[in-house]
Amino acid sequence: MTETTDPFLWLEEVHGEAPLAWVRGQNERSLNELEGDARFNSFHEQALKIVTSTERIASPVIVGDRVRNFWQDEDHVRGIWREATLSSYIAGAPQWETLLDIDKLAREEDENWVWKGAYGLAPAYDRCIITLSRGGSDAAVRREFIVSERKFVADGFTLPEMKGEMAWIDQNRILVGGDIADDGLTLSGYPRVVRLWERGQSVEQSRIVFSGDHEDVAVWPGSFISDQGVYSYILQAHTFYERSYFQFTDGADIAHLPIPRRSSLSGLKNGLVVSLQENWTDKQAGFDYKSGDLVWLSHRGDFFESQLIFSPNSRQAIQSVHVNSAAIYVQLLDNIVGTVIKITGPSDVSGKSDGQSSWDASRLSLPGEGDVSLGSVNDFGEDLFLYFDSPAQPPTLYYSAQSTDQKLVQQTPHYFEAGNIVLRQYQATSADGTDIPYFVIGQAAVIDKGNAPTIQHGYGGFEVPVVPGYSAINGKLWLERGGVYVIANIRGGGEFGPRWHQAALKENRQRAYDDFFAVSEDLIAKGITSPERLGALGGSNGGLLMGVAMTQRPDLYKAIAIGVPLLDMLRFHKLLAGASWMGEYGDPDKPDERDYIEAYSPYQNLKDDAVYPKAYLFTSTKDDRVHPGHARKYAAKLEQAGHPFLYYENIEGGHGAAANLNQSAFRLALQYIYFARLLGLD
Repeated sequence: MTETTDPFLWLEEVHGEAPLAWVRGQNERSLNELEGDARFNSFHEQALKIVTSTERIASPVIVGDRVRNFWQDEDHVRGIWREATLSSYIAGAPQWETLLDIDKLAREEDENWVWKGAYGLAPAYDRCIITLSRGGSDAAVRREFIVSERKFVADGFTLPEMKGEMAWIDQNRILVGGDIADDGLTLSGYPRVVRLWERGQSVEQSRIVFSGDHEDVAVWPGSFISDQGVYSYILQAHTFYERSYFQFTDGADIAHLPIPRRSSLSGLKNGLVVSLQENWTDKQAGFDYKSGDLVWLSHRGDFFESQLIFSPNSRQAIQSVHVNSAAIYVQLLDNIVGTVIKITGPSDVSGKSDGQSSWDASRLSLPGEGDVSLGSVNDFGEDLFLYFDSPAQPPTLYYSAQSTDQKLVQQTPHYFEAGNIVLRQYQATSADGTDIPYFVIGQAAVIDKGNAPTIQHGYGGFEVPVVPGYSAINGKLWLERGGVYVIANIRGGGEFGPRWHQAALKENRQRAYDDFFAVSEDLIAKGITSPERLGALGGSNGGLLMGVAMTQRPDLYKAIAIGVPLLDMLRFHKLLAGASWMGEYGDPDKPDERDYIEAYSPYQNLKDDAVYPKAYLFTSTKDDRVHPGHARKYAAKLEQAGHPFLYYENIEGGHGAAANLNQSAFRLALQYIYFARLLGLD
């Protein structure tokens, strides 16, 4: 199928009158069925109660001796940005002061504003760049805001709606990447040019300091502001995974950093902290680092020194790195169990370039095995927040200061009966003999009885891991009612670091799909479920996985929920941000790469005479990352062939398919009603 023979190409016109009429018709048909289920109102009410609960954790961001938080509830559907003292927050009695009310702002400006974050100028954090999106899209407006005055800066650093980025240098200078003038974008639709913007100038008057290539994914500015000063840099992303870094100095000089293309800057600690996604060997310098390592680098022109900071083993993967004045904090997966490592080193690490570590690592104490994530790390102190949860334990927030001891600050309520919920880990054997771990979550009696209604979730891309944690809505609407939930840790993800991800890139993509099928077959072989009671769920790249599951192994599944998906893989690179993902999937315009992409592309592999499960596709008109045309065309092709399916497209929502809490609750209620109906949940 080509552009000239694709009968549904017209559905790619996102806001076209005819495509939206088709969308509304599909929405009406599908919602009549799903909302018509006698259980829907109960599902929806329970989901809404959870997502708007005032008892959930108010996630803190440390800014000196204060914390900031963005909060949504039934009275603040769009949300409020607010602030309290750190001491009152830790004591459990924060006295919140509203900094910006998004609901009020939206009414005053007659805009459908969705909060996308705030970027403060350290160390005072009084001057911020506020990012606001219309309807939840990735393209957003950026406006300078002064916290102490509770107002936007007239004629300040303000960008119109675009997929851009800004990085503070100081109060009067900022690096900006965006579509400022003609020819300012890459083929992926991201900034190609970085400018130095000085206060008093219009953004059009700002000076270009770096230009990338049109074929690059993007060119982004960045900066580390710490007690060691300001380190400004420019990231030139050649592909999604290959990048070059350049230091930007006050004199506007640009210096290339001598690090591998598959690596990333993580912070500043008497030198740069660098995360590697490929091996890095230099015989002359006397080091040999491997993919996944964390290294320290000091550079002066072409001369540099380096040291190994931390090297994960084959069952570990670094998830994130936070650097402050006290230490380097590494969020680590250890056999898919979360932990946090605190790394300290000598105040002067220069003079050793033999690749040997002179850093000390210790694990922060945690309440058990589960999902761990670093919250906010104080850039200028020795304190931080971290979260812990597990399938049976709701999210718990801990505070740590000057030690590895943790103080429990807040825990969300138990939204469902979790006393009998168990987490079991198994392994399936994939088509090439690789062992694929997976988790089974549910009531022990339900799992042991077998043939349970089961949802199997997977992602398998972009080095993103899927780990078992607490999900209040999944627990209330699925586990508590007798359903089982499965997490498949397939290749392409980041569960075991770069090697696990790179094993399923491009021509090896089928491995990820074979891994997912192997888990399904193992669940059935163990008697935990059966093809008549097994469903599959995935979104974005996971939506592609679902499309492949439907076209390659429809015999394994009774229900498949396909969220904000990539499905037409011969045109993904021509739609919105798709060109940026060719490092993951390949280039359909190259014949040898097109062949292996076309072999699995769900849209091209739908058959008129096949027997498919009744799929449920959901997407968002406002998704400007994964084009809604993927889901639309796939559904239209199913409709033409007479295959049963359900379809829901939120007219707002961005890539998350929901623009606010009410929409999130509604979408999740639809999802679980769909699975309950098809998999026989009581």
